[in-house]
Amino acid sequence: MSRRLRSGLAAVLITLSCLLVPFGALAAWAAYGLADTGRYVTTMAPLAADPDVRDAIAQTVGDGITQEIGHQMDASVLRGTVAPFVHDAVRSFTQTAAFRTAWDEGNRVAHDALLRALRDERDAHDRPVTVDLAPVTAQVKARLAEDHVPLATRIPVEHTEVALLPAQQVGRLRKGYNVLEVAGFWLPVSAVAFAVAGIALAVHRRRALTATALGTALGGALLALALAVGRSLTLADLPDEVSQPAAGAVYDALTATLRTTSWLLVALGLTVAALTWLSRRRAARGRARPGSRLAPRLPLGLGRRKRAEPATPAAEPAPADAATDDPTPPQAPQPPRVRA
Repeated sequence: MSRRLRSGLAAVLITLSCLLVPFGALAAWAAYGLADTGRYVTTMAPLAADPDVRDAIAQTVGDGITQEIGHQMDASVLRGTVAPFVHDAVRSFTQTAAFRTAWDEGNRVAHDALLRALRDERDAHDRPVTVDLAPVTAQVKARLAEDHVPLATRIPVEHTEVALLPAQQVGRLRKGYNVLEVAGFWLPVSAVAFAVAGIALAVHRRRALTATALGTALGGALLALALAVGRSLTLADLPDEVSQPAAGAVYDALTATLRTTSWLLVALGLTVAALTWLSRRRAARGRARPGSRLAPRLPLGLGRRKRAEPATPAAEPAPADAATDDPTPPQAPQPPRVRA
């Protein structure tokens, strides 16, 4: 495979991986965070102490109770005497441990009912998702009776089913939930697989790793931006009777894990990119340092000094008194003979 083809395929795989990062995080959060009853109840439990949520619940429940009492007494007496007592009693009830227990139990019952409707495909006819709030009404009635509120004992405690989801939306949401369960697993796995394949296929792997890390950080930043925009749009579309501070607190509680995930992606991507860049600079300095093992090899004959060839010894000059016309070499002197 040519280098150009490898670089092109690596770029495509890394781009797909970076695009799947925010969608994979969103799908995994919805499939494994919101779809788990225990995690949902744990996430919603701190909202029982939120002032905005308590005020919204006290206002809603108090209005419902006064509406029920209004059928049995004069309207002027209701507005002047009973209604303030009812709202104060309900607001006081929201600060007790009994309210926190009722809050957790109500969220658990509602979430279980919703999940059963989305996961049950055996029923051919879709039915509305409802929840019975009679236990909460019974606790409020007992608290009002303890505070000697007039006509508190006459508050009817009936098993009234409150609709959570209309029947016409159950089928559509069930299909979306099934798709979400599949996407919550395969989108993150695909993002990791594409990133590994792109880095392994790249010609310059350090550059590919840096690009993948920066793309992951960008995906996390886009996810955080989408959450902020989604919060604004959600609060803007609420009816006037719904408390926006309470709805904002619920939105923040539900998306807290996803916001943390988005910032972790940003931090992880920037950290990996910085470490890769530093290691690349260190390797470049090592190659440029003279005498280093990583120094580039020069072609043969370059960068080497030629050794000086040994000088040939010059011939000794002939003696000045030698005869030039006698070719016979001079005779060595004979040693004297010694007689016996």
